[in-house]
Amino acid sequence: MRLHLSGVSVRIGSAPVLAGCDLTVEDGERVGLVGPNGSGKTSLLRTVYRALDPFAGTVALSGDDVRTLGQREVARRAALVAQDSTPDFDFTVEDVVAMGRGPWLGTFESLTGPGDAPIAAALERVRLAGHRTRRLSTLSGGERQRVLVARALAQDGPLLLLDEPTNHLDVYAALELLELVRELGRATLCVLHDLNLAATYCDRIYVLHGGRIVADGPPADVLHPELVRTVFGVTCTHLTHPITGGLLLAFSPQQVAPVTGLGGGASR
Repeated sequence: MRLHLSGVSVRIGSAPVLAGCDLTVEDGERVGLVGPNGSGKTSLLRTVYRALDPFAGTVALSGDDVRTLGQREVARRAALVAQDSTPDFDFTVEDVVAMGRGPWLGTFESLTGPGDAPIAAALERVRLAGHRTRRLSTLSGGERQRVLVARALAQDGPLLLLDEPTNHLDVYAALELLELVRELGRATLCVLHDLNLAATYCDRIYVLHGGRIVADGPPADVLHPELVRTVFGVTCTHLTHPITGGLLLAFSPQQVAPVTGLGGGASR
């Protein structure tokens, strides 16, 4: 699966939220999307799965413009773990994961079934096979996020779209979840706030600011002190992680003038 955005511009009402965005996720690649609040990260993700339509540019999944695909076909190719996407009702773990099978079922087919192999496989993959009859309300935050990832796996789309999957998780749960995503080996586009997590778990990073992509490339090349200072308004120092040998960023809250955005309204 290959995701490719070319010149994508989006408005919500009359407010521009994305302008001229080019982005690519290759098969098996983990790509991070970072930027300040209001920079357009969620809007870009929503454009990929057709919740928003661009007024310019194209979004292609495996070479097909998503506007030529039905919603069911998009859902078969790309699975989303959205922010605050826990169901309102207190379903069992199995019920929630079974919802991922929706794009593959006929009108009268049941979502549930203990013998459904994709559901069982997804629960096994996220290490929750013993929790399938548990109610969502009885799980920890990290376990609930793993249930939502299992639902995306049961959906069987080769592209994973993750919108701040570590939001509200403690350090252990956040690391456990991102380790799981790394183990899956699927093409992944992940919105992250934590730049150190992005540097550790992403092969490449795109930086959004004011609705525009202002940098992209390997984390160590992109997250250099000048860009971090300009985009995020903080001073940044590059360190070497004493255990992994990877990039470690240290921050201090020195404020600077931000990059000029699109204007004309806030973005998400």
